[in-house]
Amino acid sequence: MKKQVHGEGNYQATRDYNKRTKDYLESADVAADAREAAPRSEQEARDMQQAEVAGKRRAKGSGREQNSQPMDEDGAQ
Repeated sequence: MKKQVHGEGNYQATRDYNKRTKDYLESADVAADAREAAPRSEQEARDMQQAEVAGKRRAKGSGREQNSQPMDEDGAQ
């Protein structure tokens, strides 16, 4: 039986992801999908910006201490 590799070395998952991404980029209307995903209001744009900032703040390798406390629905810890 072949040993399962997971975590940092999940090569099959990487191959699957890369194939699905390549297939999507070759067959989808990416520009239309981007327009559809754009914020529909100023408030939605602010909410998206706040979510991006919160995600980057918690991102691995951000250079800041990672807080293990989960964030609530408003992005606060």
